[in-house]
Formats: sequence, C-alpha cells, structure tokens
Amino acid sequence: MNADALSALTELLGARLSTKRAERDQRGHSETWFAPSPPDAVAWPESTAEVSQILKICSAHRVPVVAFGAGSSLEGHTLATEGGLCLDMAHMNRVLAVHEGDMQVVVQPGLTREELNTELRATGLFFPVDPGANASLGGMAATRASGTTTVRYGSMRANVLALEVVLADGRIIRTGSRAAKSSAGYDLTALMLGSEGTLGIITEVTLRLHGQPEAVSAAVCAFDSLHAAVETVMATIQLGIGMARIEFVDEGVVEVFNGYAGTEMPLKPHLLVEFHGSPAAVAEEARRFGEVVADMGGADFSWATTDEARRKLWKMRHTAYHACLASRPGSIGLVTDICVPISRLSQAVEETRADIAAEGLLGPILGHVGDGNFHAILLLKKDDADELARARRVGGRMAKRALALGGTVTGEHGIGIGKRGYMEAEHGEGWQVMGAIKAVLDPLGILNPGKLVPERAAP
Repeated sequence: MNADALSALTELLGARLSTKRAERDQRGHSETWFAPSPPDAVAWPESTAEVSQILKICSAHRVPVVAFGAGSSLEGHTLATEGGLCLDMAHMNRVLAVHEGDMQVVVQPGLTREELNTELRATGLFFPVDPGANASLGGMAATRASGTTTVRYGSMRANVLALEVVLADGRIIRTGSRAAKSSAGYDLTALMLGSEGTLGIITEVTLRLHGQPEAVSAAVCAFDSLHAAVETVMATIQLGIGMARIEFVDEGVVEVFNGYAGTEMPLKPHLLVEFHGSPAAVAEEARRFGEVVADMGGADFSWATTDEARRKLWKMRHTAYHACLASRPGSIGLVTDICVPISRLSQAVEETRADIAAEGLLGPILGHVGDGNFHAILLLKKDDADELARARRVGGRMAKRALALGGTVTGEHGIGIGKRGYMEAEHGEGWQVMGAIKAVLDPLGILNPGKLVPERAAP
C-alpha cells in the first residue's frame, strides 16, 4: 500500500487502522490448507458512510480491499492475495431493527448468526440458516451460505430480502426491499449473494425470520450401507415428511465422534435428523420417519429426547471438522464439497470414497443428504507436498464427477481461490459474463482480487 493511501486512511480512521504484524497475520490465514497471505493493513469501519469513504480512497490509489467477517470460510475467500486493505467488519455488528409483525430483521454485516438468535430469543422468532460455523451474516450473504437446516428453511438466497452495498468507487446502493415480492427490474440482491466480496461490500442485510418451533425432536440411526441411508432420505422426501435437518456421516466420521465425543455409535453410516413443529406434528412426522427407517433396514434408532441431548448431537456434528483434525494430530485439512441430484448422491459418495482410498488418504465424508450436498475432509500432514497433490487430485475428480452427474462443483463452500479453476467447466461462457459484470462494477479490480471471476488485464 502506498504512503499516500495509508496517510489518507489513517486520517479517516485513526486508531481503527493498523499495520501491526499480529493484526495482519490474524486475518491472513485460512481455516484450511492455503498458504498465509496477510494484508498490508487492517481497518475497522463503524458505518456505511465510513466504508464509502474508505473505498473512495482505495479506488483513488488502486489499493485492493478484502472484506473480513468471522474468517470461517474454507476456500481462501478472505486471503489478501495481492496485499492491500483488510476491511474487518467486527465493529459493524448491531441489530438495526426488528420487524416482528413482518418476521424480518435488519442487521449490520459483522453480527454473527448466533448473536442474532440470542438477540431474538424474546421475540419468538429465529434465523434458521446454519452453516455450522458461527459465521458473520455479511459473510454468509456474500457466500450465499446454506447448511444443516436448508432442507426445510432454504439457504441465504431464500432468506435475504434486501441489502445495502458499497461499490468499489464508494457509491452506496440498496437492493431489494422489505416487500414480500417485487417485479421491479434486475434482481441486484441475488447478484450480490454469492459474489464473495468481488462486486461490493455489504454493509446492511435485511433477513427473513421464522417462528421458533413449539416442539423439536432429533434422532440418529445407523444403516448397513450408504445406499440404504440415501434411499431412506429419498423415500422420506417423496412421502412429504417434513424434516428440519437430515444429515449423513460415514463410518470415518462416526469413528471420530466416538473418539472425540465419547459416543458409542456403531461403525456404520448414520443419519442425523431433526423435526420442528407442534408437539402433535413432530410426533407424527417422527413416527412416519421411523416406519421408513424400519422398511429400509435401519437400526440402532436413538431419539435425543431432551434439549441437552439434542444440543449435544448437533454440537458434535458442527465440530466434526475440528474433531477430524484432532484425530490426526498436527494435520491440516483440505475440505471440499460438491452437490448433485439426490438420486446420484450415493454414486457420487461411493466413487469419492474409492478415490480417497486409491490415493492412500484419510478422508471422512459427511453432508447435507437432504439436498445432495456432501463434504470430504481430507486430512494431510502439514508441509507434505505429495499428500497435498494427491488431495488436490481427489478434489479435482470430485468436481468433474459432480458436473458429469448434473450437479455443481460446490453446494456450500463457494469458489474463493480453491475452486476458481473449475468455474469455466461449470459455467462455460457464463463465467466470462460474470467477469464482464465485475469489470463494470469494479473496473480497477480492487475488490477481493484473484477470486471467483476470470483474470483480466489491469486497466
């Protein structure tokens, strides 16, 4: 970053701008295998107006800008690959308005999903999108996040109504509205969702809320084969049984759970399920699901009958990545995901398992079986280039397999750095269209450079 830019930013932000190595390093590493890539400086804005002023300065001096939330992404989204400024949104973390009658909330981007639900407890409402990590809501919007509850409540795409966004030149735009629907022009909200900070900086999010369920029930059940587990899910969906969550873990993950959480689950594929609704509806849906499980040969059916037991079950699922890392001390993870039609899910998982074994790698598999999305957690020795190369081969074949089966190279993790090389194969000329949109909104290429869209010559 040049001295003039640094001077202008310091004048604007004072102590809320830092070039300290510790601050830069903290925001320059990834949750997974990517090499550290720290920014030149870190800024903590406190308002949309400040973000606008920051971007005007950075645009004038061609300083790259990378937005940073909780840093929980898995594909290197927040790495400052070209240096520049990290825009840490931690100080923009307030609930701005709760519209209980409309079941909506307006928040700043640095607020996390768990903080939001804590704020909402007295209202009888909650925000359901649960990617596992306690991610920031701005980051979840920027990556079009989904997770364990998508099968019932949808992803961020279904739950974001409107955005406030600052463009690369400092202009402030609002997309969408609080109305239930609109036919007024291009859907700029949808354009920003999943743009991964390459088109603008999100400074406000209007979210759809849902009523807290009157009753919740969860269970876990084992199957002799992955195929039987997936067939159970397909039958459940076809019968219209209302699932709030339906997750799959393979034998490798079960072994990790048993060692890490002290459970005694049989070493078989398992489904983890949850039902939301009235007590009568939950009881009926659970009964019908139990009948499907019995018909499909499921066994060891165990209900989490208390809130404590249910929270323990989902905490175990949410900590699976770190539990897997702990199962191989000193390891790093290459975590990748694909999403395919449910009818092809068992094929995709079985072929991926065979790939992992053929490469001689450790790679537990788990996923959101209700929407055909699964994750492979490839556990690698740190600084072992050969293992990393083998893991990347597995990831590449997973991506090609997903496209061949009518799916996508990522259902949840996004593109970032790690999956950029697959974009042309999935989108063809559409990827160039994405690049053209980027060129119009960010002609100098300062917003999260090196991510998502094709490379282009500097203007």
